[in-house]
Amino acid sequence: MLSQLPDWHQLSDEAQLALARAALVQSAETLVLQAEALAREMEAGCIRDRGGPDALRLFAAMVRINGQDGFATAGNA
Repeated sequence: MLSQLPDWHQLSDEAQLALARAALVQSAETLVLQAEALAREMEAGCIRDRGGPDALRLFAAMVRINGQDGFATAGNA
């Protein structure tokens, strides 16, 4: 089944860009979810709190804000 998938270089530039952007969006969402989960674990006392929950939430907010533009290509924003 995998052998039927096109090689990355056979994809059009537009398809490569769309797939790369989708991967970035998914990666950002994964980071956000993990940061929020870690903040909750710290607040619940399951993980030692070293001042991290607020910093993790700030990090999550920044990832969300920076990802709202759909990870525009430099020069095309």
